[in-house]
Amino acid sequence: MRKKNWYAIVQYSCAVLLIISSIVLAFVQVLDIDDVANGTLMYIAQAFLLAGSIFGIGYYIQKFNHYVEQQDTAANHPDKIE
Repeated sequence: MRKKNWYAIVQYSCAVLLIISSIVLAFVQVLDIDDVANGTLMYIAQAFLLAGSIFGIGYYIQKFNHYVEQQDTAANHPDKIE
């Protein structure tokens, strides 16, 4: 359990770091050249996509496991349908 908790902390901190670095990079470029370059926009898009995936995949797997367990319970005990 301890290893899983450490893994989640590292995973979520990387996602937050990606989001923060994207915002800081865009802010610095706007201050420096009054525009956001295409390369920076690509980095921001990729960073937000990866961070969203990191945050969303755990939730998706958790909901899928709950659905499978619910279907298994309903198949084994038809009188106990939730």
